[in-house]
Amino acid sequence: MSEFNAILTILTFAPALGAIAIWLSGRVGIDSDDRVRTTALTTAAITFILSLVVLFSFDKGEAGLQMVDRFVWIRQWGINYYFGVDGISIWMIMLTTFISILAIAASFPMIKHSVKQYYIFMLLLETGMLGVFLGQDLFFFYVFWEFTLIPMYFLIGIWGGKQRVYAAIKFFLYTMAGSLLMLVAILFVGVKAGTFVVPEIVARVNAGTLVWSSFGPNAEMWLFLAFAIAFAVKVPVFPF
Repeated sequence: MSEFNAILTILTFAPALGAIAIWLSGRVGIDSDDRVRTTALTTAAITFILSLVVLFSFDKGEAGLQMVDRFVWIRQWGINYYFGVDGISIWMIMLTTFISILAIAASFPMIKHSVKQYYIFMLLLETGMLGVFLGQDLFFFYVFWEFTLIPMYFLIGIWGGKQRVYAAIKFFLYTMAGSLLMLVAILFVGVKAGTFVVPEIVARVNAGTLVWSSFGPNAEMWLFLAFAIAFAVKVPVFPF
């Protein structure tokens, strides 16, 4: 099954394209700090404008996913490239793109070294966050979830406070542990449901053809804990 609506793909990868542009500017020797800052802020602003396009194109009277962009990604594993936006994720997208502008602008007077690298990681992080909120295939979602770990690790480890190296390593280890729990839960859900596609899983649960308790008396509890711990570590929530 394939559906094509490129706006969500463009929105998600726009920051990554900006990061690539900054990286390429260094290859040709035009990567002055001011130029890098301008490119990063311009990219964030364009991404925010794209999110406004999505917001104003969103039909608030229609339930379910909209502006779906979907095609089979890894056929033998049943994994789909699947973007979609609903009434909750639309506001998470708006929040992400708006705060990204503020974060990049606020960092101008504070980031004095490795300026190019900093803004590359910031823009890559934005792409990762957008993918998390828009991904509608559990495995596809997991790819973006794990991808955010890379820029966050370097942002903390290079531009953090006095204990930044310790904090970065601790963050990496805790997040990896939580993510492994999530991966196990995702694989369990995908195998038992016969699909990784979130709307299809929800439909099967609602139709009664997928009953978690049939896989064990505590299956739902363990699945909840696996996802909850992974989310709590990344946020982070006490005691992590």
